[in-house]
Amino acid sequence: MTKIALITGASRGLGAALAERLAPEYHIVAVARTTGALEELDDRIKARGGSATLAPMDITNADAMAHMCRGIHDRWGHADLWVHAAIHAAPLAPAGHIQRKDWEKSIAINITATGTLIGMVEPLLLAAPDGAALFFDDPRGGEKFFGAYGATKAAQLALARSWQAETVKTGPRILIETPPEMPTGTRARFFPGEDRTRLVHPRDVAERLRGSL
Repeated sequence: MTKIALITGASRGLGAALAERLAPEYHIVAVARTTGALEELDDRIKARGGSATLAPMDITNADAMAHMCRGIHDRWGHADLWVHAAIHAAPLAPAGHIQRKDWEKSIAINITATGTLIGMVEPLLLAAPDGAALFFDDPRGGEKFFGAYGATKAAQLALARSWQAETVKTGPRILIETPPEMPTGTRARFFPGEDRTRLVHPRDVAERLRGSL
């Protein structure tokens, strides 16, 4: 049976690194909004002898996500792994100055889409012999200027932890990891000009995470 890894937020950063590392053991279903970045990822996966299905779409589009999950079910009947690396990193701002558009986009991507996807992906994971979902914590809730990102990321992880507690006996396995600081685009927006030589490359983090799946 073909092992399937669904990766939301697969075009860059840790999502892309895990997509490369998991191939060719898994067929990768790569979801992201940027078609060009997905095509570059596909080239790297093929260079490793792996294969991927590219899904250039917005995870806030519930109809598109439902169609994608239905497609996974119809083609393979299951998903062995869901890696949820999609995140919206709103600009840093004092709590009293968060722009409405940034707040609404943070809620839509970080909370609403995550809750919607859990309901859609769970049946696919339960259909696998040992289905698992992987989430990433970034505990910045309560830090100054991280109001939009910190609050919505904390809410996302609260959802994941509830799902984890609910499925201990029934499955799927819900994994939550806190990666080290990495030189990603998200971090560059938060901390422009920092010394990036001390940061851990996503490729090295993906290598370590692979052993825990």
